[in-house]
Amino acid sequence: MKIFKFGGASVKDADGVKNVLNVLKTVGHEDVLIVVSAMGKMTNALELVITNYFDKSTEFNASLQEVKKYHNQILMDLFDDEDNDVFFAINSHLADLEYFLRSNKSPNYSFVYDQVISYGELISTTIVSHYFNEQGLNNNWIDVRNFIKTDNNYRDGNVDWEQTQKLISKGIKKKNLNITQGFLGSDENNFTTTLGREGSDYTAAIFAYCLGAESVTIWKDVPGVMNADPRYFENAILLNQISYREAIELAFYGASVIHPKTLQPLQRKEIPLFVKSFINPLLPGTSVSKGADLDPLIPCFIIKKNQLLLSLSSLDFSFMMEDHMSEIFALFSEHKIKVNLIQNSAISFSVCIEDKYGNFNPLKTSLSKKFKVSYNENVSLYTVRHFDEEALQIVEKNKTILLKQISRGTLQVVTKE
Repeated sequence: MKIFKFGGASVKDADGVKNVLNVLKTVGHEDVLIVVSAMGKMTNALELVITNYFDKSTEFNASLQEVKKYHNQILMDLFDDEDNDVFFAINSHLADLEYFLRSNKSPNYSFVYDQVISYGELISTTIVSHYFNEQGLNNNWIDVRNFIKTDNNYRDGNVDWEQTQKLISKGIKKKNLNITQGFLGSDENNFTTTLGREGSDYTAAIFAYCLGAESVTIWKDVPGVMNADPRYFENAILLNQISYREAIELAFYGASVIHPKTLQPLQRKEIPLFVKSFINPLLPGTSVSKGADLDPLIPCFIIKKNQLLLSLSSLDFSFMMEDHMSEIFALFSEHKIKVNLIQNSAISFSVCIEDKYGNFNPLKTSLSKKFKVSYNENVSLYTVRHFDEEALQIVEKNKTILLKQISRGTLQVVTKE
């Protein structure tokens, strides 16, 4: 069995949905399970609905109408007959969404986020499934929440592998073309959970692991995994092959093509991952599998924007010792702050951090009680794997260097541009 994942860019409009059908007809669709994300930028649109909901904004109804309008346009472009069942199915999803927003009593932002955000994937897969059926490609629409079970850590659910394995093994008919949602799961009370932003790749890996799949293919609007983001670096080069270990390193440092959680379950069963172009589906793309660490062996550039460079020192100029570090990292964990780089000296400790959940101000307040705190906002963290002198010059050109660190073939530089 093969697992295919199509992201939001591949189904951003009616032409995108039609192209996904053409991809399947080109590469084959027997014994395939497809994981589909929300359409286009719908996750962002639903996040705006959530923000307006909590802010009691006058823009709330308008933002909700935009969600309806966007999907309705795609429906009108794909289906000639407005009596088609798909219109009823989508209206039913939208009615459920509105009912939740009217009746919800929970003040928990993360809980509400997961219940609302899920409608992007539910609506997207419903449209794709109905369109395929109408075009003669019979398929089985699956609610992923009945198969991937997690704890109730909303917005970043931890998978219950044992229960998930049982449900997928028992409930997925391998010979069918199956279509399901990325990013979603459910807790023991059947409330919707999510696996973290960009978690659809992880969903594909979970199904692959539990089904013992032959391979996973992530279909993108790029030829495969490049050695650099073409938006920020000229002359990016396609990587033909990446080992699991190297891919995990790249993902850890922030390479956006592969989700960090995706690779571990695939590596455990040595299931190859392919990253291919939905524009040119017959091109070979990139293979992530056992084998050479990197082909070709060239520097790989990763950039993370909107970082914070935080420097701490003791108030009495005493050494920054292990007990200080332990205390600092406990606070990072408590405030869900991701640490991307660490550097320390005798009396100071610097970290490049990511404030994913907007918790930096309360963290700063806590740290200020025991440490002198200084920081730079909106810095960029460049990471170069397998760097050389030319790569170093590319990264440092026309930038103010705030911190540099080199370790065993990996260069990291924090810059202010």
